[in-house]
Amino acid sequence: MKTTWYCPLDLSTVLEEEEDGVIYNVVVKQQHGAPTSATSSSRSQCVKAGTEEKLVQHLLYSFAMGDSSFITIFLSTYRSFTSTKRVLDILIDRLQHPPGESTKSQTRQPFNRAVCMVFSMWLSEYPEDFRSLGEPGLLLRLAPLLPSDPSGTEIRGRLLRLAEELSEQALLPDSSSDRTTPSPPADPTKFDPTNILGFPAGLIAEQLTKIETELFVRLVPYHCLGSLWSQRDKKGREDVCWSVRATVRQFNRLANAVMASCLWPTQLRSQQRACLLEKWISVAEECRARKNFSSLYAIVSALQSNPVHRLRRTWLETDREAVRRYEELSNIFSDKDNYSQSRELLKEEGTSKFANLDGKMTNRRQIGSSAQGTVPYLGIFLTDLTMLDTAVKDRLENGYVNFDKRRREFEVLAQIRLLQSSCKNCVFITDEAFLQWYQSVPSLNEEESYRLSNEIEVPCEPSSGRTLNPTVIITRLFTADTFHYYVFFKLFSSLLLFQHMKSPSVSCLDVDSSHPTNDPIPSALTPSTPVKSHRRSVSCGNNPTNNNKGSGPEMRIVRIRMDLQDGNMYRSILVTSNDKTPTVISSALEKHSQDPKQAPRYELIQLLPEGKELVIPATGNVFYAMTSSSVDFLLCRQGGNTPFRSQPISTETSATFPRIKAKGRRLFF
Repeated sequence: MKTTWYCPLDLSTVLEEEEDGVIYNVVVKQQHGAPTSATSSSRSQCVKAGTEEKLVQHLLYSFAMGDSSFITIFLSTYRSFTSTKRVLDILIDRLQHPPGESTKSQTRQPFNRAVCMVFSMWLSEYPEDFRSLGEPGLLLRLAPLLPSDPSGTEIRGRLLRLAEELSEQALLPDSSSDRTTPSPPADPTKFDPTNILGFPAGLIAEQLTKIETELFVRLVPYHCLGSLWSQRDKKGREDVCWSVRATVRQFNRLANAVMASCLWPTQLRSQQRACLLEKWISVAEECRARKNFSSLYAIVSALQSNPVHRLRRTWLETDREAVRRYEELSNIFSDKDNYSQSRELLKEEGTSKFANLDGKMTNRRQIGSSAQGTVPYLGIFLTDLTMLDTAVKDRLENGYVNFDKRRREFEVLAQIRLLQSSCKNCVFITDEAFLQWYQSVPSLNEEESYRLSNEIEVPCEPSSGRTLNPTVIITRLFTADTFHYYVFFKLFSSLLLFQHMKSPSVSCLDVDSSHPTNDPIPSALTPSTPVKSHRRSVSCGNNPTNNNKGSGPEMRIVRIRMDLQDGNMYRSILVTSNDKTPTVISSALEKHSQDPKQAPRYELIQLLPEGKELVIPATGNVFYAMTSSSVDFLLCRQGGNTPFRSQPISTETSATFPRIKAKGRRLFF
């Protein structure tokens, strides 16, 4: 019996070519002719890497070369490797020397069309880039160089109007209106926690969805780029990523409202407090129905926090069915399989339609809104982008900008923009009574939360009746203004990591995660799930090893902090099984912008649970000397007494989400 093999008519060959400061991935497609063996081929070029100047210039030629997505990706991500001023300077220089001898030449016309296409898209999608210039000089230089055809004339008019705005702003005091400022502190004497029981759960969820939707629509996607977000706590960068900070504040504010309403009335009976838990569980369910995953997660995180979950008597009085629903909602954010359930829900429900929860919402009346977008938990995207930024180098060994990295970042940003588009047509009705209650909630810090919780139920107080079988679950909350997160290297797919390992120009281990530690409010935002990789996983909690014998040392990412003038900063450091203590200290000092030559003057201390510490020997191998119970370390001068060591430190506080000493508990009856 003979088998016939059919060869496809279209064959593609992918090549890599370098030409004048740019590396291209070239795709050559061959079509076999039927009558003869002759073939025809088509060729397209896609930029892989290049110098800043060549990447900017490629904006004007990419479409003609078959790299149709380049303009969109560049405009979405260029701020991670250059500035608006630099891009405009390069484009202005190019426009001053256009191709062709006349405006009607065969080379000038497609060039002019490309110029109009780039600036039309840029002005439409990112007008804030031009407003951020601060002064009109560049725009006034650019405007006369644009083509004189109708498209160029229209763009010139828009640029001149922006230049006029900048001139006026230069004469006026700063009156930025697109920054969301925190609300003034609430008056605790006017706060009545039980008033929340008077609002229908659907109304509360609708008002929360209104707040979240308005913030999400105003979110600037590129603010989520890891290279920008990781710089937010540095001096002089307090105003970067303002749209993400606004989302963070709302997340923290809602989580605080849930905790405050459950803890503040210390005189309430357990049955009354159980009604508050049941109310918030119902609100969370209504948020789920409205595809408001941000508010849903804030509520679930607050209920999982230790001050609330330790109230055994209250949970014993809570309706069994309500607890069951709470467990179902909590499972949405399970870290199993890289938060697969959360991601799958975003794919399924990233539309303007209502959620269909097994038909439960079919006949349920929606309050106020005529369409329903999807508001995601932003932490998943921020984590993915931060992981990508730390895992892939910005530049190749020859100094070229790694544009392949920008393509991968754009894939995440495109998901955000797609979800934003589903929210733009949502219409809501404001309920002033609920907003007044919401604004009256006082802010509780960690110590206050525990004090109130302990007043309600004394620690280690025995309980009667039904018993609970608690299991520890890490809760995750944002911080209030600063919103730092602990980068767990556990989220990349096998394919991405495998691709990185194959290329000597790409590193998965260049990490720089910093955040202040003097916040009184819980902090967090990063899911923690082991990576499934062909060769190696990189994490903070598990030991990433190379399973191939003889292929390299074992590796681990740890966090090291030290007391600095600009705050208590964390840095993530790669530790291999070959590293001795001086090497790790030197790397940590360098990451903290300190002199690595001062390493002999410092000692390395591992921070363990229950306030314990382990001093790593000066001549020891850090990888094998440290215990596996914590990834947090302290770097301090020998013989010194830093603020960190003046009181016990718990890794539950520093290495998990939130920094609220969180031991959330799943309840089983």
